[in-house]
Amino acid sequence: MATDTTGQGMKTPPARRRRGLVLWLMLALSLSLIGGTVLLSNDMRHLRGLAERLGYSFEKPKPVAALPRTSPPPPRPRPPVKPVLASIEHDPRLMEAPLDELAAAFFRTWWTTGPAICEALRKAGIETTPWRAAAMSGDTFECTFQQIYKQDAEKPLSSVFVIIRGDRTGAIANMRAKLVGPETDTAGKLDPAAMRIFETLLAQPHWQDFSAMLAAIRELKDAKEESFGASISFARETTSDNSFNFIIAMKAAPGPQVRTRAYFSAARWLEMPEQPPSQKRPPYFR
Repeated sequence: MATDTTGQGMKTPPARRRRGLVLWLMLALSLSLIGGTVLLSNDMRHLRGLAERLGYSFEKPKPVAALPRTSPPPPRPRPPVKPVLASIEHDPRLMEAPLDELAAAFFRTWWTTGPAICEALRKAGIETTPWRAAAMSGDTFECTFQQIYKQDAEKPLSSVFVIIRGDRTGAIANMRAKLVGPETDTAGKLDPAAMRIFETLLAQPHWQDFSAMLAAIRELKDAKEESFGASISFARETTSDNSFNFIIAMKAAPGPQVRTRAYFSAARWLEMPEQPPSQKRPPYFR
């Protein structure tokens, strides 16, 4: 007997049944979504109508009223800060007006030494003696230079004399020079060889405000300058029209300059150590 190969009489395979079940579920879900959309549309009017037909009361939920906004509380005022009074001790002199009898003043000082000026004169061609004790006083040290060009039996007719005086430490007391019958050119100006003496003496202390004295000396005119305790003069002698005296000295005027000089005296302060050349102040700072 032949076998039936047409498939008749055989059971439905399980895979086909599962596909059918999935299709029915999808269809049911779609209908539920469509129905829910219809019932909830138009402010749920269809849903309320259906509930009333079925005997159920349906009330629309009332919206929850928004809570009123509350403003933050105003800041509490801070209590006033009480000032703290503190007692400060101070020198009563800070509150007093300056006293004229205690006032000081600017006072010039030497920025060189006697031996240094003597050496500078020698470099300029004026052969001074070494810095040594004076013949009449062991406390005074000096270096000198004298050159006589003409003289008679009693006195020089043409000469130059220079003396630098100070003490053993090299501190300068004064510098002097005297010209007798100096040589001049056709314009009446002092010979350049003699001018080198005064140029060196005025340059060594580094006092720039006295540089104008050179013009008067070159023309053999009387001149005198005093400033901050220093005095420089070049004057013709009263007994001779052809003799001139030159002097540089430090002399404090009575009052503030005397107090300033006493306050900064070397006896009150320790001597500063020698500074290397790289740390020494240039002349224009002196």
